[in-house]
Amino acid sequence: MWNLVRASAKASLGSDPTVYPVEERVGEDMLQRWIVELLRPLLQRWLGHRGPPAFVGADQFIYYLPHTPILRVSPDIYVLPGVAPETRVRSWKTWEKGIVPSFALEVVSTEWEKDYVEGPERYGEMGIPELLIFDPASRRHVHGVRWQVFRRIAGRRLARVEVSESDRVRSKALGCFLRVVGEGDALRLRVGTGPRGEELFPTGEETERAAKERERLAKEAAIAARDAALERVLALEARLRSPRPGRRRAPKNA
Repeated sequence: MWNLVRASAKASLGSDPTVYPVEERVGEDMLQRWIVELLRPLLQRWLGHRGPPAFVGADQFIYYLPHTPILRVSPDIYVLPGVAPETRVRSWKTWEKGIVPSFALEVVSTEWEKDYVEGPERYGEMGIPELLIFDPASRRHVHGVRWQVFRRIAGRRLARVEVSESDRVRSKALGCFLRVVGEGDALRLRVGTGPRGEELFPTGEETERAAKERERLAKEAAIAARDAALERVLALEARLRSPRPGRRRAPKNA
């Protein structure tokens, strides 16, 4: 299938009258949305911190075979390497710029069969190097598992290389861990850094709060230092005004 994709892409010249939809009305689990809304900007900041530039998108159609709009994926989160973060993406056609997403994340919804069975096959056809599938409610069915990691083996096929019930897995494509935090409706995914993902990469809001806290502490320290210096000056002035013990005044001449 991968050879067919490449051959068809090369044969696609001139204008393309095919209609490629940019959205689809589907039922969405709110937990799935909350997870994506937190993680997508986090990954954008993380990749901007690491460099080089990349675009982190969510829930857009990605087409990988010209003239065949039924062959597409719609990752919950994906990364386009070398694409500017401010790029406006309504849908993505891999053959137009020759760029295939380097990473995709699927958060399993109530229609779990689609993510478990159809998803890896479609992503394999597209040629993605790494796919992570996260199931926030893996115990709802007998085949459920929290994490599945798929990577392209020897540049050819996409294979499942890791299955885990851990709270975190490492992404080679992202250069970080994805970590589970919270439980139930408060469950979210965060970026973990360090050798084992033990440090949480801060969100923009957390970074801003930390900066404000540092500023507040610096002001308090400056005020405390000023007050201490003033107290020392006042104490010194008081000592200078006080007569020294045992010193007598010279008598005035009659």
